[in-house]
Amino acid sequence: MTPTIGAPGDGIGRREFLAATGTVGATAAAGCTAMSSPDVQEVDAGGSRQQLGSDLPATDPPEVVDLDERGHEVTLKTVAATHDPHPGENMGGPVRLPQVWAWQADDGPASVPGPVLRVTEGATVEVTLENTMSMPHTIHFHGSQTKWKDDGVPTTTGITVDPGESHTYEIPANTPGTHLYHCHYQTPWHMEMGMYGILRVDPKGYEPADKEYFMTVRDWDSRLSRQYAGGDASYDITNRRPDVFTVNGKCAPRTLHPEDGSPMIVEQGDTVRVHWVNAGFMAHPLHIHNHRFTVVEKDGGTIPEAARYQQDTLNVGPADRYTVEFEADADPGIYLMHCHKVDHVRNGASYPGGMLTGIVYKEAMNTTIFRDLMKYAGYEA
Repeated sequence: MTPTIGAPGDGIGRREFLAATGTVGATAAAGCTAMSSPDVQEVDAGGSRQQLGSDLPATDPPEVVDLDERGHEVTLKTVAATHDPHPGENMGGPVRLPQVWAWQADDGPASVPGPVLRVTEGATVEVTLENTMSMPHTIHFHGSQTKWKDDGVPTTTGITVDPGESHTYEIPANTPGTHLYHCHYQTPWHMEMGMYGILRVDPKGYEPADKEYFMTVRDWDSRLSRQYAGGDASYDITNRRPDVFTVNGKCAPRTLHPEDGSPMIVEQGDTVRVHWVNAGFMAHPLHIHNHRFTVVEKDGGTIPEAARYQQDTLNVGPADRYTVEFEADADPGIYLMHCHKVDHVRNGASYPGGMLTGIVYKEAMNTTIFRDLMKYAGYEA
């Protein structure tokens, strides 16, 4: 079960969060505050974006789906939806993608990224793609060594899931690690529209860390979203211009929202394990402030102890998956995690924003600084 607070993974529960912030017994209302700052500009995401996609459902944050508890079966449904990386009016917002194509696991929430599918090594997962949309789709899983027919590429397998149809893929959990899945039909367009997620295969005897989080980073050219929503935009794959940069589908400061965003909530002394996945088209050097981490996995391969070393920045290329570990041994406070192509840490012409989130020590939650950050993120307690 995904906790309600923090990035997808094994963080803390809502009651514990409220106790740490000194608001036990209060009702926390998630929503957009009308914060503004004189030194930022509203992102220009294309004219009539507020009206585009108004007839579509909205996405939710990605959930972690425990496939061991579901008999190793799941149905992934395709859903057209609106997606708000940063709905606030502060720090360059609002940032909106008026149409995305999301994944929904069984009757769970539709999300971008799609749900984290988690399973233990040795099982065979039956993933049924149920296509409720008006264009074909497929699913391709990285990491798993499948039978030819389950590779998810229509031109080499002969299998395309057309509108109104469904197809079941058999995916053996034979490669422990963190992996990417995505639609492989017209791949550049369908991934650009949000059709990607994480498959996590835990090795047998897996020992979880004190805190464990999943993070997918993504660069977007919002013209494609506006084009599909009927807006005045035309996407050009030969002249792609990324203008939205997200962590788990959100831009800062929304990334710090405890329920809608992806803060890494820790306590001093914790061992923290983070699974980084790049579902974008550009490389992103991810940097953590005031902590040194060790890379323990790459694309499902375990890094030998003798080859490990501490670092604070890691270049994560397209489709790369890294698992890193660090000790929460800093002075308890709030520290950033962001792409160090710092022009990706923006919303339009406004800095900071974009591909940035934070490590938040539980001990620092009952502070004025944390409450101010929560207002910028759109969260009030």
